[in-house]
Amino acid sequence: MSYVDTLRQWDNAVTCVDRQDLSEALKIFLAIQEPNSKIYFDIGCLHLLNQDLDAAEKAFDCSIGKDEHLAVAFFQRGMTFYRKKRYEESLADFQQAFKALRGNQLIDYKALGLRYKLYACEVLLNVALAEAQLGHWEKAHDNLVKALNYKTDTKLNIIDKALDSALKQKLFKPVEFPSKVLFKPNKHYVAELEKKDYLGKAKVVASVVPQDAFSGFAPLQPQVEDGPTYPKEPEVLRALEGEPHTVLFEFVPETSDELAVVPGNIVFVLQKGADNWASVIFNERRGLVPYNYLERLEISLASKQNEAIPQRPSREPPTRPQRKLGSTPSGNSSGDLQKDIRPTDNLCIVKVRFTFNFAVSVPPGSPYATLIEKISKKLNLPPAAITLSLTSEATEQSVISPSTEMESVWKRASGLRITLWCNAKEQTDGNPKSEIHFVALHSYESSNPEDLNFQQGDKIKLLSKVNQDWFEGQRNGNTGIFPASFVEEAPVNGQ
Repeated sequence: MSYVDTLRQWDNAVTCVDRQDLSEALKIFLAIQEPNSKIYFDIGCLHLLNQDLDAAEKAFDCSIGKDEHLAVAFFQRGMTFYRKKRYEESLADFQQAFKALRGNQLIDYKALGLRYKLYACEVLLNVALAEAQLGHWEKAHDNLVKALNYKTDTKLNIIDKALDSALKQKLFKPVEFPSKVLFKPNKHYVAELEKKDYLGKAKVVASVVPQDAFSGFAPLQPQVEDGPTYPKEPEVLRALEGEPHTVLFEFVPETSDELAVVPGNIVFVLQKGADNWASVIFNERRGLVPYNYLERLEISLASKQNEAIPQRPSREPPTRPQRKLGSTPSGNSSGDLQKDIRPTDNLCIVKVRFTFNFAVSVPPGSPYATLIEKISKKLNLPPAAITLSLTSEATEQSVISPSTEMESVWKRASGLRITLWCNAKEQTDGNPKSEIHFVALHSYESSNPEDLNFQQGDKIKLLSKVNQDWFEGQRNGNTGIFPASFVEEAPVNGQ
């Protein structure tokens, strides 16, 4: 079977799935003589929808055999084994899927024709569930804590619920792939299957010659002597609604949403997404381009003036503060926290989840007074204002107090590590600590996980001053560091 025939049948099959005709789609897929890894994956997903687990397992085997780095195929075969209650094989596949992520927070398969993002934290949650099914509750807890290092704000809730269940040695729900979401062939290749005559036969629309009935293109008409009284707005000025960037590498689109560019092109970025894809304008066309293919370009035109909008600082953001071993800015990702802090001899690392994550080290089996003293110094709050708990919800059973039997707390530690949750009460001693707020003068966007992104005009609560160039703040529940030159202090009565 030729590649064109394969492409045509593949497109027909996914069209049947869109029409909810799954049996016809599977019939077309199975008629393809030499399926690639993506087609085998689609076949496996349809078998899962039909509850044919043996056939699904064989299809995912073939998909992995064609592409041993396809993490989502390992994830789906792991779910197939899980449904068949073959938990050891399920665990191995989930671990292989996590390995194929290569330390990344997620893989976005959009460029390959699959509208799905595989998150590392969700893979680790399924790893923990397979360990729990095998009775390895400590390993399950460790994997869920590890998942916190890869979590995103939208995925935090499911991990917290799984952690609460694991502490009670109760099973939790797995994260499942939506099996009706399939790999689709490249739209540009499909469009080339059938050649179309876009021009058709030319006909006269208007002519200066009376009763003109010729076929063909109209003759060149004389120029209008009196042109417009004002110059036409250059196209580049309209494009400058976005940020000018230079293209560094050639990009060949694989979907209709993407835009073809080559090195040296000047594009204008309208919006940059969290998945590192940028929406750009080039030659009056709009589309998506990977942001790491671009480099920002400074353009100054005297004709583009807008006094109402303050200009961004002309210099680049200041040099980032250097991390010290054993500490990180309190708004950073918990993945960096784990890398920087290592257990030392005879010390237990206590990871504390507050409005930001931090860690302290104490001797194993320490009394409550030693633990609370360390945490209160870290937060610069009196011990009486701090409440510790074993879970995210401070219940009567989970709260740690001076009367708590600490031996039961330290039994939860795994490998000289334990995670606790912390809440702080407002100070009511007559001299409450005044909060400092800033107003953003300019928008700040960064791909660094420890940074705080915001838009012009946003209000930011100051947590600490890292140095003279960088502050640490909080906005809408998000915490991170940001350049001090991008904000100004808000008046007290304007808070």
